[in-house]
Amino acid sequence: MKLKRFSIGYRTMKTAAGATVAISLAQLLELDYYVSAGILAILCIQPTKKKSIRAAFTRFVASLIAIAFAFVFFEGFAYHPAVLGLLILLFIPALVSLGFTEGFVSSSVILMHIYNSKNLTGALFVNELMLMAIGFGTALLVNMYMPSIERKLDSYRFEIEKLYSAIFREIVVYLRQGDSHWSGKELVETAELLKEAKALAYQDVENHVTRLENKHYHYFDMREQQFDIIERILPKITALPVMVGHSELVADFLEDLGEHIHSGNTARHYMNKLESLKADFANMPLPKDYETFFAMASLYEVIQEMEKYLEIKQSYKGFHNKKTAEI
Repeated sequence: MKLKRFSIGYRTMKTAAGATVAISLAQLLELDYYVSAGILAILCIQPTKKKSIRAAFTRFVASLIAIAFAFVFFEGFAYHPAVLGLLILLFIPALVSLGFTEGFVSSSVILMHIYNSKNLTGALFVNELMLMAIGFGTALLVNMYMPSIERKLDSYRFEIEKLYSAIFREIVVYLRQGDSHWSGKELVETAELLKEAKALAYQDVENHVTRLENKHYHYFDMREQQFDIIERILPKITALPVMVGHSELVADFLEDLGEHIHSGNTARHYMNKLESLKADFANMPLPKDYETFFAMASLYEVIQEMEKYLEIKQSYKGFHNKKTAEI
């Protein structure tokens, strides 16, 4: 069996740091069960800032509910394994119904402390609150640092644009030559890159607590919608029964478009070109047989799809910088 490459990521380092700091603080304050502060911190380290905040809130509330259950069951009945089992039997459904399921493990830590002490005193209650504050608080603090992924997102963006250009070049070759040895690998690569890029962009959204929008996520979402259109026009082009004069018109348009794929918003420019293409298309000779008619109809459907393609881009604001303002 091949072993995976050994590596230490940011989340691993933050988990180690959070546990160390939490335990040290709890021990410094001479809290009972001080090691548990490290466990609570570990359980709260999440991949993004928003998830970390949600995790801390969920676990804190779940732990408070656990203390309430412990008071009712242990103080009301007895500190006995059977009572503990009954408590858990009712506690889990309660967390599920209240939407705090993720807090079960951390709240169980608090429950076991109370069960082990055999007496829920005010001092123990304060002790558990301090453990929660230190554990969850430390996790939140270390999770406030998130490495920038801007460069990686830009890399995805440029790679996707290159793939789009390559796809359009292959479509142009087919329209002009009526044949192509294209394997279609760029389609597979684009689909995979879009999936990875959107996931990474969403992670970036989750790492900005107050930001409501993310330019990269909107960009990749826009490209994904356009990719659906590209996949729709390919069968229409490859199924053309004959090559007609209209093919060259569409090829010229797609060639120009493919050479200028970038993050800026130049859709209006190409919408105007598309209108000119429609006019030229209408002035071409009428079909003389069914195959020619079918080819012309398919190409006109391609034009309509490309209009949708450009409308999607037109609704996108774009990355406003010098590099993308080339047209």
